[in-house]
Amino acid sequence: MHPLAILAVGVATVIGMILVLRINAFMALITAAILVSLLAPGELADKISRVAEAFGESAGKIGIVIALAAVIGECMMRSGAADRIVQAFLRLLGVRQASVALLGSGFVLAVPVFFDTVFYLLVPLARSLYRRTGQNYLLYLLAIAAGGAITHTLVPPTPGPLVMADQLGIDIGAMIIAGAAVALPAAIVGVLLAHVFDRLVPVPFREVGTGPEMRTLEDDELPSLFLSVLPVLLPVLLISANTVVGTLMKQTTDPSALARLEQIGQWTSVFGNANLALLLSTAVAMWLLWRQLKPTLTEMSEMVETSLMSGGAIILITAGGGAFGAMLKVAEIGPAIEGYFSDSGTAASGLSFMLLGYFIAALLKVAQGSSTVAMITASSMLAATIAGGVDLGYHPVYLATAIGAGSLMGSWMNDSGFWIFAKMGGLTEAEALKSWTPLLAAMSLASLGMSVLLAMTVPMV
Repeated sequence: MHPLAILAVGVATVIGMILVLRINAFMALITAAILVSLLAPGELADKISRVAEAFGESAGKIGIVIALAAVIGECMMRSGAADRIVQAFLRLLGVRQASVALLGSGFVLAVPVFFDTVFYLLVPLARSLYRRTGQNYLLYLLAIAAGGAITHTLVPPTPGPLVMADQLGIDIGAMIIAGAAVALPAAIVGVLLAHVFDRLVPVPFREVGTGPEMRTLEDDELPSLFLSVLPVLLPVLLISANTVVGTLMKQTTDPSALARLEQIGQWTSVFGNANLALLLSTAVAMWLLWRQLKPTLTEMSEMVETSLMSGGAIILITAGGGAFGAMLKVAEIGPAIEGYFSDSGTAASGLSFMLLGYFIAALLKVAQGSSTVAMITASSMLAATIAGGVDLGYHPVYLATAIGAGSLMGSWMNDSGFWIFAKMGGLTEAEALKSWTPLLAAMSLASLGMSVLLAMTVPMV
């Protein structure tokens, strides 16, 4: 069977099972992986076992990080660390710039905490601010959405960016740095457009049946700002330091300087490993929770177990996507696409791959609603395409950020984030379609533009 036909079968299986049959994303991805493997070349006896091996390899690379990130996020929520970060932004910028404070809070908190949790945390604050000011309610909601959504799709250790880094062979530190560099301008675009939509889309304040509003905690009930941001900053600094040292070692020609960097690199390669960096961060977050609330060992154990259960579903989906991508490589999708370009006399430029990744992710997002599934599937396909050593002309991290940008496009009623925004914010479906959907579309285009700009001006991270 022709490789491109196998690709079509795999993609149709994923989209059809998720969108039409409403089957869980893990089941869809692993079924597609098995189908692709059965259709791909190889010994019949090995076609199922290689799917399991690829699944295990993917889970081994990203499973620990995702599980630990889930624990960190839960600890930050319960200990008051997340509240302290939000209050620090508000105190720094003031109520007049509350939208920027909410944007910054969502931007920071969505690195270790999943988007839905960030929105649950911050939306009561948006409602409280509206009661104080009597205006700009939609602005506050959109600011939270802009900050949380952009880092959710571009900055590890959230699952989508993490898996893209693994699929495309990108150092996690490089993904953090480049993802943040793309995300920040897009977030600024988002908060500016939030002001526009706040004027164009009249959204009345409505009470929602979500229980009592969040109580504003007193300063003496919260950890210090330094301790609050430490679980976020510690792994970022450790992983980034390892990336920086590794980059300097490749570029240094002075023997004495290289020797010093190699000595430093022995330490940064250990402590900058994402698994150890997140484990240290988890220890800090758990200590902070114990320091603030003094839970019993049983209560602490139950909290960790609850966090790991939520993270486990994400690990299954991401590892299933990894297995799907590996089987696409086995099916020789990459050489087939390269052959198509060669036969047509068209050179496959780096920009064409970036646009291809963006549009595949955008199509998948519109079709099945999940940004994470869109990123996993698109990066799997592109990884198979460039597996033969294609010269992109830029660091593959920009291909990942372009795919992440595509996963923001076309958020509508099949996206859980759409419903979280609408129901928690008290918006109608029409109001959400007029505000949330175009806001994320604009941020998607801004992220793509920034990815292209950085690929042209700073091609190698």
